[in-house]
Amino acid sequence: MNIMSTDPDPVDVETDVLVIGSGLSGLYFSHNLTKESDYDVTIITKRELWEANTRYAQGGVAVVMSPDDTIDDHIRDTLIAGDGLCRKDVVRFIVSRGPERIKDLMELGVPFEKNANGSLILGREGAHSRRRIVHYKDMTGKAIEDTLVSIVKENPKVSIYEYHPAVNLAVIEGRVSGAYVFDEKNNEVKRFVSKVTVLASGGAGKVFLYTSNPDVATGDGIAMAFRAGATIANMEMVQFHPTCLYHPFAKTFLLTEALRGEGAILKTVDGERFMPKYHEMGELAPRDIVARAIDHEMKRTGDDFVYLDISFKDPDFIKNHFPQVYHKLKEYGYDLTKEPIPVVPAAHYTIGGIRAKPNGQTSLSGLFAIGEVSYTGLHGANRLASNSLLEAAVMGFEAAKRVKKLLDQRIETQHFPAWESGQAVESDEAVVISHNWDEVRRLLWNYVGIVRTTKRLLRAKERINLLKKEITEYYWGFRITRDLLELRNIVDVGKMIIESALYRKESRGAHYVKDFPFKAEKAHDVLLNRNIGIHFSKPINSSS
Repeated sequence: MNIMSTDPDPVDVETDVLVIGSGLSGLYFSHNLTKESDYDVTIITKRELWEANTRYAQGGVAVVMSPDDTIDDHIRDTLIAGDGLCRKDVVRFIVSRGPERIKDLMELGVPFEKNANGSLILGREGAHSRRRIVHYKDMTGKAIEDTLVSIVKENPKVSIYEYHPAVNLAVIEGRVSGAYVFDEKNNEVKRFVSKVTVLASGGAGKVFLYTSNPDVATGDGIAMAFRAGATIANMEMVQFHPTCLYHPFAKTFLLTEALRGEGAILKTVDGERFMPKYHEMGELAPRDIVARAIDHEMKRTGDDFVYLDISFKDPDFIKNHFPQVYHKLKEYGYDLTKEPIPVVPAAHYTIGGIRAKPNGQTSLSGLFAIGEVSYTGLHGANRLASNSLLEAAVMGFEAAKRVKKLLDQRIETQHFPAWESGQAVESDEAVVISHNWDEVRRLLWNYVGIVRTTKRLLRAKERINLLKKEITEYYWGFRITRDLLELRNIVDVGKMIIESALYRKESRGAHYVKDFPFKAEKAHDVLLNRNIGIHFSKPINSSS
């Protein structure tokens, strides 16, 4: 294993497979491909290897691991949450392969919690009809990430380049042949040439002002794939997590849905429990419904937050089941065992993404997309809680199988020209980048949030087009930095979200627009392609 910040060749790195991103899907893919072959993998990541959305996943992995549960039950819950937009064949494919992936992760050392008899302890989260959340306390993502990071670091077939954000995919004669990559420490753009490129770069929560996502979640993979000509699906479907801590210094701290799974209730500031009047499942309703209910109550009362309360449960139970949340809240001056906690919704999961098969194949030759960066049809219009880590694990494994078959066909490496920076000069106007960063995120939050209107969306479209023009001119005029790369990407992704939201003239799942409060008769994906434009897919029959 090599962790590299410099390279003897300042221009080229050549590898069998380039993996962009280092969460569960990318690391698990790298492990499985190299385990079954002599091919080498190069992982590039924007920050440290462990810094990915996976690390911050508190709840767990939704998977059938109990005799009281069935694959059909899990499929049904997923379809209900997905509100008519799921592809049932994809749902069955991924759900049915979940148990094997959990067994494999346990063999690799992920310490999922077990009972004294050795059976897995299963939690329950919103919209699940059964207990099926495999977890490690309230830090499941960290347990998975730490395990896989340690494995790939010891793998001699895997090279790791930290602080190397991707700039653009390189497309040669219709095939993705690697990427231009910014070596941040040496301040230069390099060519990473590969036979297969795998995008595992996560979602785009940072497009919004308030999000549960870490700073790296700027939609880079989606933006690069779109610019390269890949098809993007359902970007209007952004899931807002109902319960992020309301605190001036904790804009990204999530209070896991497992709290509601264990009985926590939502109350107004005046102490009124409100979820039963919005859905028969109360606090365990699908996330889009809970988020809209909280949004409506905040607007109705004029309050800045609502309360999440589990203080009526045994204090030892709370501390043992939710140690990370308990201790983090103590740092902010709250005691989860003694008082209700102020919460607000925040952008949490990018349901849409690069259109891909369950094995990660995209519409572009040589390009795979796995995990949150992709859209397979599993999540439909609203992701069922904890199905994301399930999808990441299954896709990482299935993509490794498919890529190995492709490499066995002896794909030839296609080299591409060195990066041309033109007359780019170093800018002393960092304030411009900072201002645009803030404006894009406020624009999306204020105009393209939980509840939308056509009027607000049209305003957002007009402004995002002006911002894109400004940022494009700035991008080509000045020297590349990571902030500038990320700004370019959030503008591209923000534009896709706005245009897709305007195109879908109905309310479905996570997309709620006041002008069109009812679902259309037929369900369609909203597809974007740089060469074709925006259009609907063929009708989807998720019940077949």
